[in-house]
Amino acid sequence: MTESSVENEGVLKADQWRERIAEQEQRGISVRQFCKERGLAEHCFYGWRKRLRDRQQPMRFALVQAGRPRPEAAKEASLELMLASGERLRIGDGVDTVWLRAVLEVLRA
Repeated sequence: MTESSVENEGVLKADQWRERIAEQEQRGISVRQFCKERGLAEHCFYGWRKRLRDRQQPMRFALVQAGRPRPEAAKEASLELMLASGERLRIGDGVDTVWLRAVLEVLRA
């Protein structure tokens, strides 16, 4: 097995665990119950969850707005997300869904 194929296998495994963790959170059931239903070891679930949360990915971009928000910006936004940090993310009509998914992935990390 080449180094490249080993790296790709690790990425695939991480993606699988990322999906499993998201599903468990979306369903709102306990980790124990989720793992029992899926035939997964709880310690593996917790280990991957910690690994994926701790993994520091380089910031690809940052959206910064200095000063007070423009009044017209609030009118343009059809959705506003309040982040845990207290910052707000305003999403206007017609936003590119691929771009929005990328932003949300960065915020989840």
